Amino acid sequence: MSSATTSDSLHRDPAADPNPLLGPLHALPRFDVILAGHVEPAIRTLVADLDVALSRLESNVRPDWEGLVDPLERLVEPLRLAWGAAGHLMGVKNSPELRTAYETVQPDVVRAWTRIGQSRPLHEASKAMRASSAWATLSDAQRRIVEKMILDAELSGVGLDGPAKERFNAIQRELADLATRFGNHVLDATKAFALDLADPRDVDGLPESLLQLAAKAARESGRTEASAELGPWRITLDAPISGPFLQHSKRRELRERVYRAWIARASSGEFDNTPLIDRILALRDEKAKLLGFRDFAALSLASKMARSADDVLVLLEELRAKAMPAARKDFEELVAFARTRGENDVKHWDLAFWAERLREDRFAFSEEDLRPYFPLPKVLDGLFALAERLFDVRIVAADGETPVWHDDVRFFRILDAGGSPRAAFFLDPYSRPAEKRGGAWMDDGLVRSKLFAPPGERVRLPVAHLVCNGTPPVGERPSLMTFREVETLFHEFGHGLQHMLTTVDHESAAGINGVEWDAVELPSQFMENWCYHEPTLMGLSSHWQTGAQLPRALFDKIQAARTFRAGSDTLRQVYFACTDLALHHDHEPSRDGTPFDVMRKVADRTTVLPPLPEDRFLCSFTHVFAGGYAAGYYSYKWAEVLSADAFGAFEEAGLDDPAAVRRTGRRFRDTVLALGGSRHPMDVFEQFRGRKPSTEALLRHSGLTAG
Repeated sequence: MSSATTSDSLHRDPAADPNPLLGPLHALPRFDVILAGHVEPAIRTLVADLDVALSRLESNVRPDWEGLVDPLERLVEPLRLAWGAAGHLMGVKNSPELRTAYETVQPDVVRAWTRIGQSRPLHEASKAMRASSAWATLSDAQRRIVEKMILDAELSGVGLDGPAKERFNAIQRELADLATRFGNHVLDATKAFALDLADPRDVDGLPESLLQLAAKAARESGRTEASAELGPWRITLDAPISGPFLQHSKRRELRERVYRAWIARASSGEFDNTPLIDRILALRDEKAKLLGFRDFAALSLASKMARSADDVLVLLEELRAKAMPAARKDFEELVAFARTRGENDVKHWDLAFWAERLREDRFAFSEEDLRPYFPLPKVLDGLFALAERLFDVRIVAADGETPVWHDDVRFFRILDAGGSPRAAFFLDPYSRPAEKRGGAWMDDGLVRSKLFAPPGERVRLPVAHLVCNGTPPVGERPSLMTFREVETLFHEFGHGLQHMLTTVDHESAAGINGVEWDAVELPSQFMENWCYHEPTLMGLSSHWQTGAQLPRALFDKIQAARTFRAGSDTLRQVYFACTDLALHHDHEPSRDGTPFDVMRKVADRTTVLPPLPEDRFLCSFTHVFAGGYAAGYYSYKWAEVLSADAFGAFEEAGLDDPAAVRRTGRRFRDTVLALGGSRHPMDVFEQFRGRKPSTEALLRHSGLTAG
């Protein structure tokens, strides 16, 4: 099905069918029939219903589980599911019509959530529950849910009155609108750039896989005659094209054009996010101060595992101090290598190119050498086999059993060892730059809940959306994955496992719900470690034409290259995290200058090659300005400490001992994956590991320490 056809399916007249966003709470959305025209009437109906139900609950609330928490979940769930489905489609099937519908009702949704968060009758009932004699009879999950309800209400402005409350609510609505606009600008700016090449000399050095994608992009732009062999070729800022282009193009001036376009995305013209950044930062600071916090970082960290910005800075400084000397050495080696090849002035747009040449020279392989061994179907087989070994589950294809939003999307079910259903997930694996935002993510379709169990069932089973932007198939060739794309798939599947293998029956603490943000990356980053485990990697590799397994020599090179430029990679994450924190912690524009001034000041301490003066990466920093990572980007490194240490338990048990791996895997399943947000993540980690976390494993895996 062409992208034009699938896009049109969102824009038909909805009057002919009942609104699919108003379906039963135990069932998946009918993604095949949801239209842009369904969004506004459904959301307005659900917001109005919620408003009436909330008033009724506030008048009759009792300070116990059945009188407060259960009825609150029942009244919230219809809107949560419908808005979640609309938001999901905004990410995977974006269109002007859907944007308009979404943005029209977004203020109503924000008002609805704000009213719940600021409900004093519910807040007083929550506090009364905590103070009652019945508190000790609640489960860990129930107590955590009520504690988080109390904290969330405080962070939602429940204690505000009069003009302060009105201002807080206006800020909430404006921030939601700005985040949506920011993300749309990045998507539009990414789509707006194209470098059309017709001269074969302009594609010198590009691998066959990239030529196929570039020709496909040219055909989709109207050049129906385009072919990988003869061109023309279209280079875009879509990651599966721009990344390999910067790695492999021998045309330095073209690399410069693509690089400069990448760092300047959404920083000028109609898609300029610069004023949005200023406004978002100002509003976040004002919001924090209204709630009594010194800055937005303090507000953000009030609900996270890290106790303060100082705690975060201690970790980031430890990593910076370890990574900086290694990153300087990386850069010196790269410059020296480029000089031997005739390049005496290495610039930003040369780094990826010469790093790939150095990798090829040092380890005698390239990312392109690996692609043929990682066709997506085989990778999935190996990934699922690993999950089955570790966690005692079975994963079976269930394509066709439920509607999907695009023909490329697949559907799978997870069964327990006895064959009973445990969960399900959608997999949307390929890049679609015309309608799908970049990056990779997991979100929930349905959350495990006994309250919303289907008729005749004990519990509603969880369903996940796993979304990647991998290299799509071209012609008869399947999706051939880079090793980085394999790692990304493992990462998102790790998120999915925590969502799907939870045993908590209360939605607010099931899966990733209730898990502190800086711990939520633990399972995802943990799964990436298995990409360097020989039996696992061999089990998911098979040459797409010959069927041959990945040669042992190539595996050895992958293993040897694991710490290649690890100092540079670590420092890059520290740079992003420190920039995010600097913008939200004790930031004063009149003293510190523009956000870009702050960025450059951070870069002085956290980069070896300072960013170009025109670098505007903040304008496409969707994690922080359109996602949930504001004053929280450090979470990747914070959770990586936990995930590396968790994998260390398998190393200590013996990776070559299948029985020990199974035992440790079951323990990981029954703690980290099962307990979700029912207990504090430090308690969960200690239950699995038997002690508090250490940075030793992360530094060792990164090659930044001996061992």
